[in-house]
Amino acid sequence: MDDKLPPQVPMPREGKCGEAGYLGYLLRQASATVRLATERALTDLDVTLPQFLVLTMVNAYPGASSADVARLAMLTPQTISLIVANLERAERLRRTVDPAHGRIQRMELTDEGLVLLDRCRERTAVIDARLRESLPDGLEAQVRRWLVEVATLELAIEKAKS
Repeated sequence: MDDKLPPQVPMPREGKCGEAGYLGYLLRQASATVRLATERALTDLDVTLPQFLVLTMVNAYPGASSADVARLAMLTPQTISLIVANLERAERLRRTVDPAHGRIQRMELTDEGLVLLDRCRERTAVIDARLRESLPDGLEAQVRRWLVEVATLELAIEKAKS
């Protein structure tokens, strides 16, 4: 048996978990932290984070289709289909057939869906406020622009052609 001690794993904010970390990892770490806080904030409202995203997008873009919301929420059409069916069953969202395109269903929130969305926003506003408070003065707009830029970058690595 080897008598070597196991490597010391860094604590949060140290080593690769801190400023020396890869940007992609740090973004994922930050995203995971925000996601967990948001999921915990929404738990007793009986709504999941993906459901909250769908409610938010349908409210922002009434009449959007499931395909539209899938693109906006960066979720697969299959996932959106399940989420929408559950929200509709819970009477938080309604779908109507588009008169010009019979296969497309347009969505809007019900009154119950709007009340739920407001309650979710109250909870998530606290998280957003803590994030804003952690930013150095005057940097919020710059950070927002950078995050939008990152979200729209083409980061795929081209494989070498042989």
